[in-house]
Amino acid sequence: MCGVVGIWGTADVNVRLYDALTILQHRGQDAAGIVTEQNGQFYQCKSDGLARDVFHRRDMMQLAGRVGIGHVRYPTAGSSGPALAQPLYVNSPYGICIGHNGNLTNTQALREDITQIDLRHLNTDSDTEVLLNVFAHALQLRGKLTPESDDIFAAVQHVHQRCNGAFAAVGLIAEHGLFAFRDRCGIRPLCFGKREGGLGTEYAVASESVVLDSLGFTLIRDLEPGEALFVDNVGRLHHRQCAEHHQLVPCIFEHVYFARPDSMMDNISVYKCRLRMGERLADKILRTWPDHDIDVVIPIPDTSRVSAQALAERLGIKLREGFMKNRYIGRTFIMPGQKERKKSVRQKLNAVKLEFAGKNVLLVDDSIVRGTTSREIIQMARDAGARKVYMASAAPGVRFPNVYGIDMPVASELIAHGRSDDSVGEAIGADRMIYQDLQDLVAAASEGNPEIDRFECSVFDGRYITGDVDERYLTNLEKLRSDAAKNSAQLAMNLDGPETIGIFNTRTRTTSA
Repeated sequence: MCGVVGIWGTADVNVRLYDALTILQHRGQDAAGIVTEQNGQFYQCKSDGLARDVFHRRDMMQLAGRVGIGHVRYPTAGSSGPALAQPLYVNSPYGICIGHNGNLTNTQALREDITQIDLRHLNTDSDTEVLLNVFAHALQLRGKLTPESDDIFAAVQHVHQRCNGAFAAVGLIAEHGLFAFRDRCGIRPLCFGKREGGLGTEYAVASESVVLDSLGFTLIRDLEPGEALFVDNVGRLHHRQCAEHHQLVPCIFEHVYFARPDSMMDNISVYKCRLRMGERLADKILRTWPDHDIDVVIPIPDTSRVSAQALAERLGIKLREGFMKNRYIGRTFIMPGQKERKKSVRQKLNAVKLEFAGKNVLLVDDSIVRGTTSREIIQMARDAGARKVYMASAAPGVRFPNVYGIDMPVASELIAHGRSDDSVGEAIGADRMIYQDLQDLVAAASEGNPEIDRFECSVFDGRYITGDVDERYLTNLEKLRSDAAKNSAQLAMNLDGPETIGIFNTRTRTTSA
């Protein structure tokens, strides 16, 4: 999962891009990058780490220009390292930079076509570089010295014809403008807004609407699935549907876990969706366990807090903050090994013993992926004196890998894969396990926007919307995403050493430390 942002402004956008990346930091903690453009020259700063660690004052001063894009990343197939930090760049045609959230499902076939038929060079194993070269090749075939909006949209149409999977992309074309587009199913989110100022109208595109709110932009709407927009170099906004077959099937896991609760996605309030998830989960408890003996509801920080609040209110049981969180520890399910994840849980959370001692506790989490975190948290609750520990998940059991941009484990490493709900409870040490039903999760989301007929729920039901994911694909994915593969990739990255990150222009590439 990644976060993207693009701004076409009337003044320098460097600080606002940085602010946007800090707002989107929850979407990726592996790397961060910004590219701005001024008078045909791109200014770049990107590297591994959090935005606050990547960008320094001297970097911000060098990022000149009133148009730019930014990206925060975590790896979606185990690959990591400075060379894969985005945005990525290609010099022909015109000079193009792109940042991408999602994952292509036909990357290998595209790589062969790009190198053997299009005769373009690929320098990394990133599917974003593949996406960039597909777009660049299509734009070059237009043969224009000065591309117009029709040429941009024709190139995006070509992307839809060749690329399968999920992609929400923002990009720059040197001296020509800012563009953005969304995959034909709208799996990954992307919205845009505008801001009126004394010097004219400014536009922004972002993964989440909270970025627009924080930067003072007014949300116009989400990009439609298959739609592209282009803001030319004089600030005119163009947009067009570029996919022949398109249907809005957004990823429901955004509402479960990834998105900030203060965001709107496809006209659905993430906050209200999570409230409804909690209410429906409470209804299931009342329906299937009417004589429950729960004394207190305790959320597992932070994403589950809204659902836990609604659940507790529906049950008429007090909600207490039983775990205090160290906010300087990253997300545990994307860490490469079981030992690291187990250690991280104890560093991240600490129990407030007064809230557990002698009580029957219902712990509420947004979802359970590997189960390592849940097992440790349940043991922490017992160590703090809980008499019984029940576990509730605001989402159904995660039983299948994600192929659309979320770096979930392979099927064999998912705690719910091949297990019943009760056996998951036994595996994590809970006295009782309560999962949300999938139909209730979908209902909680669709209530916010009845026009959405379907959500991308493959991690729960194994149904992949793009229709090109089969057993062979999943087997190959397992080779890339297993803990062993990630440990091997990490070792290779450490041996490679750091990459110089600097400034370049569209005519002669140079770097400076």
